[in-house]
Amino acid sequence: MELGIDVRRLDSFAVVDVKGEVDVYTAPKLREQLIELVSEGSYDIVVNLEGVDFLDSTGLGVLVGALKRVKAHDGGLALVCTQDKILKIFKITGLTKVFPIYNTVEEATSSSAE
Repeated sequence: MELGIDVRRLDSFAVVDVKGEVDVYTAPKLREQLIELVSEGSYDIVVNLEGVDFLDSTGLGVLVGALKRVKAHDGGLALVCTQDKILKIFKITGLTKVFPIYNTVEEATSSSAE
């Protein structure tokens, strides 16, 4: 399965739309994209996981790493996810306490801006 990553700007946010499977084979592509955004000065990032069919521990590690990078610049990383199978992974690992998780990109960008 190929991983699709599209980056768009929404106000001061970089929105990363992810599609496909985020696993040990595809996670490095996502990691590179997130590192590139931070190095370009994007410290408020929303990762839209609505198009993700599968997420493993490697993918979780990439998201945690990106969160640490943006926090070092007083930024934030929010997730958009409504799929039970993906949300379950965040709940089991306790990462729902680490990441703000929203139902829509619009919610993520308006809530984070407050």
